[in-house]
Amino acid sequence: MQQNSKLSEVKVKTESKEYSVHIGPGASEMLPEVLKTFNKAPKTILIITDDVVAKLYLDKIEAAIDQSCTVHHFILPNGEGSKSFQNYYEIQSFALEKGLDRNSVVIALGGGVVGDIAGFVASTFMRGIKFIQIPTTLLAHDSAVGGKVAINHPLGKNMIGAFYQPEAVLYDTSFISTLPEGELRSGFAEVVKHALIWDKGFYEWIKENIPSLEALDEERLMYCIEKGIQTKAEVVSSDETEQGLRAILNYGHTLGHALEAAYGYGGISHGDGVALGMLFATELSEELVPSLDLSKELRTLWKKFGFPSKIKPGIHPEDILNWMKKDKKSKSGHIHMVLMQEVGKVLLESVPDDVIIKKLASFY
Repeated sequence: MQQNSKLSEVKVKTESKEYSVHIGPGASEMLPEVLKTFNKAPKTILIITDDVVAKLYLDKIEAAIDQSCTVHHFILPNGEGSKSFQNYYEIQSFALEKGLDRNSVVIALGGGVVGDIAGFVASTFMRGIKFIQIPTTLLAHDSAVGGKVAINHPLGKNMIGAFYQPEAVLYDTSFISTLPEGELRSGFAEVVKHALIWDKGFYEWIKENIPSLEALDEERLMYCIEKGIQTKAEVVSSDETEQGLRAILNYGHTLGHALEAAYGYGGISHGDGVALGMLFATELSEELVPSLDLSKELRTLWKKFGFPSKIKPGIHPEDILNWMKKDKKSKSGHIHMVLMQEVGKVLLESVPDDVIIKKLASFY
């Protein structure tokens, strides 16, 4: 496959599939080439997107597809609330009504919400059809890679889903230029997470080169995305279905997901929740590992990046604890969290309820 010289490529190798993540300005233009690599050319394609992204990029993606192929699109409302059973059911019904078959392809055009629900639709329609991720947010550099697809349940985020790898990820960095600051900040939280759990050198680079989000020019952004995706690819390649190592990617997510649920989906962005969760996990880690001295430095960084460092009033620690117990890593009602030993080295530990409650109280 020919590749734009400005693009970089990261290979993801798992037990179930090997595929490429193409990164850079214009990566989405590789869509026709990717479709040509399939053994049987699809006659029908379903693009799943949201109402914000559709106005910006849907026409461009539809125009890139060969006219001999019938293209349908399903447009979701923007936001976390769209990852619902109802929307999942409606997309499946739409796909059946439009005559999609086992050779059809689903294209996820959007951020993490679109990628998650589109991937879950693809994983279950006729027991699984091909899908391609075309992310449009910085946050999706994490969610679009690795094959975790899901919808939300009122009792927990991402509780209904599958591990289902895409055929390719086309990460067109030119799309990120239209992101509002809140979305950029949300995605940058996952960039920082990848550095903290896996790559001390990358963490030091972030401290030295990103004094604020305004410093994320095209070159720095491209580097951050590549490093984040490389980390994700290495971890997922070792543990596709989260039986062990992959759990470290959830650093900050136990509290982060609980806050998303407690605030009401959409009340706090995923990235802001994860950022607050990473700070919480770091402070807990310092109590267990006296040699770790990181939280003060993180608080300074968080202020520079605009991440929250306090939980909003009106939400009781006991309620947050209950949401944390619904986390997929919890076992028999005991909370398991990813904690840090040193930058670049984390592990999964059981944390008693009273320790969680005491630490939560200090975050108001």
